[in-house]
Amino acid sequence: MNPLKIQDNTLRDGHQSIYATRMTTEDMIPIAEKMDEVGFWAVEVWGGATFDTMHRFLNEDPWERPRILKRYMKKTPFAMLLRGQNLVGYRHYADDVVRAFVDRSCEVGIDVFRVFDALNDLRNIETCAARIRANGKHFEGAVVYSLTERHLGGDVFNLSYFVAKAKALEEMGADSICIKDMAGIMAPYDAFTLFSALKKAVGVPLHLHTHYTSGMASMCCLKAVEAGVDIVDTCIAPYAMRTSMPPVEPLLLTLEGTGRDPGLEMSLLLEIGKYLEMIAPRYQKHLAANTLSLIDESVIAHQIPGGMTSNLVSQLKEMNALDRLPEVQQEIQEVRKEAGMPPLVTPTSQIIGSQAVMNVLTGRYQTVSNQFRDLLFGLYGKTPAAIDPRVREMALRGSGQGIWITDRPANHLKPEMESARQKLGALAKTEEDVLTYVLYHTSGKQFLKQKYGLEPAPGSARPGDAR
Repeated sequence: MNPLKIQDNTLRDGHQSIYATRMTTEDMIPIAEKMDEVGFWAVEVWGGATFDTMHRFLNEDPWERPRILKRYMKKTPFAMLLRGQNLVGYRHYADDVVRAFVDRSCEVGIDVFRVFDALNDLRNIETCAARIRANGKHFEGAVVYSLTERHLGGDVFNLSYFVAKAKALEEMGADSICIKDMAGIMAPYDAFTLFSALKKAVGVPLHLHTHYTSGMASMCCLKAVEAGVDIVDTCIAPYAMRTSMPPVEPLLLTLEGTGRDPGLEMSLLLEIGKYLEMIAPRYQKHLAANTLSLIDESVIAHQIPGGMTSNLVSQLKEMNALDRLPEVQQEIQEVRKEAGMPPLVTPTSQIIGSQAVMNVLTGRYQTVSNQFRDLLFGLYGKTPAAIDPRVREMALRGSGQGIWITDRPANHLKPEMESARQKLGALAKTEEDVLTYVLYHTSGKQFLKQKYGLEPAPGSARPGDAR
């Protein structure tokens, strides 16, 4: 017997994927005790976009969610997604910020840290990894899954690439290794090939995170199970599929009575599912309803995650150019190649996407964003492939930046915490307040003023009223 372990992502990536991360802590409490009894390996409750959305739209202090849920879930470990030196923001932060953030996250209740870098530049997760291990918590090193061509292979994202990254993570002290397929582009037989090779190459548990976007996720999970994967991510049915994760219930039924049977309590899952269906009308406005299909088969061609597509649609709508979305999707592929084939995941997905929009609307590289310049300058790390020298020269021309950097990007960042404390003064009551401000200068400071009654808070934190 080798029971498959299940991590539930309903309370984080599930509602982030289908409901724009708008689920409130208040709506999580009624099912928290049931979630704790199911038997999950871990429950993801934090990280990703939750920190941003909670303080910006829900008028909730993000630091309180793990604390509150811990009162109801005393047995199941809490997991979070951490973007390495990006933490839960959109730029690289100095090492003192990274260390402080990890320390506070451990204190509020996070047990398992899934850490990744958008470029798979493992230098960008060194500080996080060291601090997680120093706190005695579970460090799960993640490799972002991307493709050079239709299937696993080609000159960049091939089997050797992923095996090498996994070995490097194991050498860094990873307690487990996750393959993070954020766009849902992994094919089932590629999953079998990949996890079979990883099982031979490393000795720590292997974890699969994939999204349902292309419709292949459940099949990928099954083939990964056959190859010996130890843990998979799922969501409870109402928050699964679409651009979310595969549903847990069919997987349980499929493996029931086999040596990989997870042994989770199905009756509790059904009760939780009924509750999620009951509260669904509160969040319905955030559900993408522009197509009848629950899958997006075109993701195999453009490799654009669901969240990135929604951002592009919003951006183009504001510019009255939604009809040019197909051009933008094609341009994203070209910009990505020219920029060194970065995987399309936060923050590189936003950087590449925004530059592609500007290229389509104003001419190729006639306007270059500061973030795209920073990417080409090396401030986000080393890209998986070489950057087109003509595009680099064009992007950096007139920027005042000289020779691009090749060492660890955080080496060029000055400490930030003490300066932030001085700027906030009496407005910061805790170290968590300082971190909120450092992560999001403008919206974070605004939230702190509302938190301490210096400015009126938004009228209602209910999703229907979120602005």
